[in-house]
Amino acid sequence: MTKQPFRALVSALIGAAFVALAPTAQAADTTVLKLSHQFPASTGADGDFRDQLARKFAAEVEQKTGGSLKIEVYPGSSLMKTKSQFSALRKGTLDMSVLPLAYGGGEVPEVTLTLMPALVHSYEQGLRWKTAPIGKELDRILESKGIKIVTWVWQAGGIASRDKPILVPDDMKGLKVRGGARTMDQMINGAGGSATSLPSSEIYSAMSTGVLDAALTSSTSLISYRLNEVAKAVTTARGKTFWFMFEPVLISMDAWNRLTPEQQKVVMEVGASLEPFAVEGAKRDDQRLAEVYAAGGAKVVDMDDAAFAKWVAIAKETSYKEFAKDVNNGQALIDMAQAVK
Repeated sequence: MTKQPFRALVSALIGAAFVALAPTAQAADTTVLKLSHQFPASTGADGDFRDQLARKFAAEVEQKTGGSLKIEVYPGSSLMKTKSQFSALRKGTLDMSVLPLAYGGGEVPEVTLTLMPALVHSYEQGLRWKTAPIGKELDRILESKGIKIVTWVWQAGGIASRDKPILVPDDMKGLKVRGGARTMDQMINGAGGSATSLPSSEIYSAMSTGVLDAALTSSTSLISYRLNEVAKAVTTARGKTFWFMFEPVLISMDAWNRLTPEQQKVVMEVGASLEPFAVEGAKRDDQRLAEVYAAGGAKVVDMDDAAFAKWVAIAKETSYKEFAKDVNNGQALIDMAQAVK
């Protein structure tokens, strides 16, 4: 073989190798994060807004990073069981989640403050935590445990019941009730009920079999998990409610530290930009809840100021006292939260 044909052959082989490796090189330039959450997949405008939020976040991050960062969304606990997600975020075995933060109270007791009865009275007040000392302290605690808050999401909630409406503490006596976190469970027990701990994704089965008589959860979950099919009554969050839960978009510090500074900037900017969408979705579901349950024949009731005050009195004698006693700097955290008006 002469030198010229040999050189041509070598050039062709190098070119072929380059073409073959090009997709691999391109893939190597793309960081992929997995986002798992427990909520039902959304199939339209009326779908669960928390899944919509996750998908919007993923799409906008990919677009704004020019495809260098992709986020795969796994709804309905399809990637990881609900109760495993907080620990997995801390360990870095899960990249991201939209998660009720109080679910992590067994590992980080301070986060149960984010489902303390009657501590937050409105969406606007909850969002003001973000820039207040309580928000900064929550950021510090979580980041020291391996988790970072990306999007602040609060949700109001109500009470679905298999029998009569639950408006005042006396209505809860003798009932098996799901609260959502230790703080709510303490108030339930203080009202004469029997608190049962399980994620919102398991409420339907528990109520349909009689394991639960009633359940406290967000308005969106009361709709998305079709609890109207197993409930005869619902207390909505349209008026007063003692149930406000923090359900943020979270990223593990392990995943965060793998991102470039530019990608980190986009993640936080997109996360913040979606907070109004979350408020709008949550408020819409507070109203829609009544319509969905009424259409199914359930009795729909709203809590008034007098009923709310009775729940607050019990919460302060149970949840607040226990948190202040059992959690490091518990009273200081309560004080910081109550300072946000």
